Amino acid sequence: MLQADAGFQEIVDALKIYFEGLYRSDTQMLAQVFHPQAIYACASEGKLLHMSMDEYFPVVDKRPAPGSRGEPRADRILSIDFAGPVTAIAKVNCAIGPRAFTDLLTFVKLDGRWQIMAKVFHFDLRPDPGLS
Repeated sequence: MLQADAGFQEIVDALKIYFEGLYRSDTQMLAQVFHPQAIYACASEGKLLHMSMDEYFPVVDKRPAPGSRGEPRADRILSIDFAGPVTAIAKVNCAIGPRAFTDLLTFVKLDGRWQIMAKVFHFDLRPDPGLS
């Protein structure tokens, strides 16, 4: 297997943990893929939302897990691009509650594993399925 192929698969594997952690609202799983100093940022509501992992994880801990509510999964990897052997960005989709997310996840490879260093995302509100 080529090095780039190995890195690609390692990021895919990290994204599987990321998606599962979000679906379960499981910060222990998310901590496996987020660097402790990662940033979380969004401007979808017209102002900057910026958090550290110390601020973000308690929000996830308080949120009812989409899996516990029986929400359908909407996880999808759109792209993974490498800037070099230890830097990459993944563009992914997922959904939680009424929000459909497009996440731009910047990965760095440190200590032998790929870790999310920045999560910058946009969300749109999904149509209420009860209205159709």
